[in-house]
Amino acid sequence: MEEESMEEEGGSSSSYEAMMDDQNHNNWEAGVDGYRQQHPAGHAQAPLGDRALQLPADRKAQRGQQEEEEEAQMVPEANGLMKGCDSAGAAGKGGAVAAATINTSTSKFLMNVITIEDYKSTYWPKLDSAIDQLLTQSPGDYIPISYEQIYSCVYKCVCQQHSEQMYSDLIKKITNHLERVSKELQASPPDLYIERFNIALGQYMGALQSIVPLFIYMNKFYIETKLNRDLKDDLIKLFTEHVAEKHIYSLMPLLLEAQSTPFQITPSTMANIVKGLYTLRPEWVQMAPALFSKFIPNILPPAVESELQEYAAQDQKLQRELMQNGFTRGDQSRKRAGEELTYNGSSACASSRGYR
Repeated sequence: MEEESMEEEGGSSSSYEAMMDDQNHNNWEAGVDGYRQQHPAGHAQAPLGDRALQLPADRKAQRGQQEEEEEAQMVPEANGLMKGCDSAGAAGKGGAVAAATINTSTSKFLMNVITIEDYKSTYWPKLDSAIDQLLTQSPGDYIPISYEQIYSCVYKCVCQQHSEQMYSDLIKKITNHLERVSKELQASPPDLYIERFNIALGQYMGALQSIVPLFIYMNKFYIETKLNRDLKDDLIKLFTEHVAEKHIYSLMPLLLEAQSTPFQITPSTMANIVKGLYTLRPEWVQMAPALFSKFIPNILPPAVESELQEYAAQDQKLQRELMQNGFTRGDQSRKRAGEELTYNGSSACASSRGYR
């Protein structure tokens, strides 16, 4: 009984499998008939196996054509970029924009850089012209220069590390000017020597009042910091070395001679020269202490009681010299008119008050 039941189950299963095969076969034939109706014989394609074999060749041809197009696009333009960069995606375009921004900012920074050639061709000529005008100006003259522009030039050159070159050019420029001034003084006649020296000294000291402030940034960040000096002291030293030291032994005898002759030169000229020489080099006081003491306080030692007679004799000598040159003391027996009026008026008031 058990064997018969197993045979019946096996037969039923085999009949079910046969039925499913028939159904699958019918479905396949129906699919083939539908495919043939959609694709007529003239447009029949290769069988599936043949198409599978031909697929790599077709893809190879397509890929070759695509590579040729990409190579055609990858042609460098005039700006050095590749045309293929234009076909990049959104991320690539963003990177290109960022790179362009960096290049633009870098180019702007490089445009602000002052090279040594720029300094020599553009900036120093402006400073040179302004210094020329300041050194040769006369008191009260109008100078057609822009102090703001000169100040800006100095500031930019200091920021671009040209302080050393600018300081060297400034010293050389002023040194050449002072050497010309010294030669002009040597050619001056004795009667004009003192006056011309006074003009040269005053003109130079007046120029320093403008030159030193214009170069204040160079003085602060280079001369004081690296050289441990001061620009004004350096420029005064230049006048001392190139003008005053060369003419002091010719100038001092003329000053002493002018002192002995009252009003041979104006008192203001004598005062300017003496004070200027003391500023340049205080040691020169020892050459003529009496002369310097008339314009500089505390040059001579303090007065002592034992020398009062000598001081009085010097005053009497000065008065005699003034009288010999036409300066009279006048009549000392009478009071001045103003004092007489004041005295008489007060007396009258007093008498009137006494009468009442």
